[in-house]
Amino acid sequence: MARPPEKLAASLEILKRLQDKGIIAIRSADLPRVHRERLLKNGFLQDVMKGWYIPARPDEPAGESTAWYASFWSFCAAYLDTRFSDAWCLSPEQSLSLHAGNHTVPRQLLVRASKARNKPTPLPFDTSLLEVRAALPTATNVVQIGGLRLFSLPAALVASGPAFFENQPIDARTALTLVRDGSEVLTLLLEGGHSVIAGRLAGSFRNIGRTRIADDILKTMRAAGYTVRERDPFVRQIPLILPQCEISPFAGRIRLMWQQMREPVLEMIPPPPAHPNDMDVYLRQVEDVYVTDAYHSLSIEGYRVSPELIDRVRRGNWDPDANEHDREHRNALVARGYWQAFQAVKDSLRKVLDGNNPGRVADHDHGDWYREMFAPSVTAGLLRPADLAGYRNGPVFVRRSMHLPPSPDSVRDAMPVFFEMLTNEIETAARVVLGHFIFVYIHPYTDGNGRMGRFLMNVMLAASGYPWTVVPLGQRDAYMAALEYASAGQDILPFASFLGKLIDDGLQGRRVAELPSE
Repeated sequence: MARPPEKLAASLEILKRLQDKGIIAIRSADLPRVHRERLLKNGFLQDVMKGWYIPARPDEPAGESTAWYASFWSFCAAYLDTRFSDAWCLSPEQSLSLHAGNHTVPRQLLVRASKARNKPTPLPFDTSLLEVRAALPTATNVVQIGGLRLFSLPAALVASGPAFFENQPIDARTALTLVRDGSEVLTLLLEGGHSVIAGRLAGSFRNIGRTRIADDILKTMRAAGYTVRERDPFVRQIPLILPQCEISPFAGRIRLMWQQMREPVLEMIPPPPAHPNDMDVYLRQVEDVYVTDAYHSLSIEGYRVSPELIDRVRRGNWDPDANEHDREHRNALVARGYWQAFQAVKDSLRKVLDGNNPGRVADHDHGDWYREMFAPSVTAGLLRPADLAGYRNGPVFVRRSMHLPPSPDSVRDAMPVFFEMLTNEIETAARVVLGHFIFVYIHPYTDGNGRMGRFLMNVMLAASGYPWTVVPLGQRDAYMAALEYASAGQDILPFASFLGKLIDDGLQGRRVAELPSE
């Protein structure tokens, strides 16, 4: 009789074969009952609904949502294909969000299908799928992205109602920037006689500065005999500086997020203090807070470090050749990497204190921070040398977040735009809040994004004379919740308010983070 580990290994081999085929949504029929029950019992499968499962990690705590959010879109695509074959499509509004690079998991996914039951299907973690019997776009107006059937971009713009432009302005504006010429929407507008929609789209394009497309829509529709009244569906104007046509939705998205979010944060950060006259004094103050900063920053990321370990590693009193499987050794490697990165960040502080543009400094130096952060783990053989190459080459998922970071190709489109906006920004509050938030929103690295974002925030603060600011471990939940509001809900105010309070505490001379008693 096979021993229990061998039985589990056999079940895992079957699961691996399914995953190697790209199967994320696993049906009961895909796995023999004995293997399915064994994988469920050992935490390698997670229930979604009766007869449907997704792969999971057995080391994830009970109630952990990460596996579900990471699998959401692939699961829905497979489930809907099974239910409706090719007779389904996501709603035009959801299609527009995905065209705009927004892969945030929605609370309720709206789907059109010819044989829909007009009722919701409950899904894990308070999400659901609502299928409605509604008209589907013609085959020529359907595109498939990642297995999902979407309205094409022009068809989605024509079919989306005015509420989408009011409630999802970043998604709507990003989608509009991807239209190259008025002819992309005019065919659909003329064929359907959509004079009201034509007026709304003309107003939308004019709102983002695409006056030629707006004028072409109005002139062409009127030449065809339609009465068209232009109406801007957006709630407000924002100052826009956009290229003539964005080739990447994520590049346009970052540009629009920055421009839409910057004004609300300007009053959330206290006025800057006088610029430090003595660079050496400022850097000594930064060095004095190092142990506190390292303890809290690493603990926020889940590492088990103590002030004693951090100080010992800083002084070089550790064994870099210790057993690589020893947890204390791994924590020491992380602490050593943080110290090395901190030294690189201090070099960047010198540059901004000397008057150099902080956005340009961060653009030039952030790769050095990252390499120093993970160099000890490479030296110890825990990471490959290729892991220091730069931005990630695969997908990442933020634990418990409904926000799904962009693909590696989109990261490479987004980061130059991010640093362009950071370099050109003149307001300290926008550099500090949006610099931190949008960096972690893009999540350019496989690991270390939170630490990098906090380093970047403090370089922006130093450029205006603010003291080094520590995000305390005791406020981790509030910090992560504020980031989630900004990422998944596109509401930047809670995060700006959170940082503003920490910065104000620092300016008032309060101790923002207490170390644990020894």
